[in-house]
Amino acid sequence: MHPPDELMSEVFLPSVRQLVAARLRARGYSQSKIGSLLGTTQASVSVYLSSDRERAYSLLSRLSVSRAEADRYADRLAEAAVLSPVDGVRVLADIWSSLLARGWACAAHRGMYPALSDCDVCLREYGGPTSSRARAVAEVKGAVKMLEESPWFVAVMPEVSVNVACAPEDAETPSDVVAVPGRIVRVRDRAKAMLPPEAGASAHMAKVLLLARARRPGFRACINLRYDGAMAAVMKKAGLKAVVLGGRRTAGHDDPTVEALAKRLGSWRGPFDAVVDEGGAGIEPNVYLFAGGAHEVAGLAIRLAKGYSAG
Repeated sequence: MHPPDELMSEVFLPSVRQLVAARLRARGYSQSKIGSLLGTTQASVSVYLSSDRERAYSLLSRLSVSRAEADRYADRLAEAAVLSPVDGVRVLADIWSSLLARGWACAAHRGMYPALSDCDVCLREYGGPTSSRARAVAEVKGAVKMLEESPWFVAVMPEVSVNVACAPEDAETPSDVVAVPGRIVRVRDRAKAMLPPEAGASAHMAKVLLLARARRPGFRACINLRYDGAMAAVMKKAGLKAVVLGGRRTAGHDDPTVEALAKRLGSWRGPFDAVVDEGGAGIEPNVYLFAGGAHEVAGLAIRLAKGYSAG
């Protein structure tokens, strides 16, 4: 048995202690006082303060914690630790259970123990049956099953493979958005997901979805498909309205599609159902479909795939 608490003691706790120690030192606390506040030794505090804090940020990134998020956690914990040991423990437990509820520790946990590839205990236990992230994970699982069982879907899978992203109702950052790690690939004549869905699995799909959602709040899910003349005809027949990303772009930027979409939506007026990326040097043409949920967007993709195959 390998509970996620191993990640707490080996990765999360030492990293946040180092960041909190730096904040307390900046406030003028001595190393011995910091050790008392953090529940550790003066020698450990000395190591924390003399070590490169980039390692702490790097370790926390394994848990899908961004630098900005890590700094917010450290600020909260520093304030709580000064108030009382009980407040420190309460805030620490709150932050850790929140990470587990979001599924942010899942990738690191499964990486340590591959036998846990289908584990969703934390999402159920910490997020609860009504957790927005647990619901998003369940939605994507159901959507993936629809795609895997479709005999038509492989016809519209691009070379870069497919992903389905679903934003919980309270999603604010890409780390909150649920998708499939490693994407959905083609295995013979069927689609096949590489791993179970989890939060923060695809920064690219999450950014595309969040940008579209900022304009169309009803959008909670998206999927990417191949785009060519046949797909354009199928989309037109289905009455889908698309935002088109053209221009000469290359794959040299961090995410040229996201950059182009942000710029295009800045001047876009009116409704849309999809985003068409016409591609460029090193960028395969794709269409991104949007819907109110993962099941809905998967159903739309399958209907287009059926029309594409028949055409």
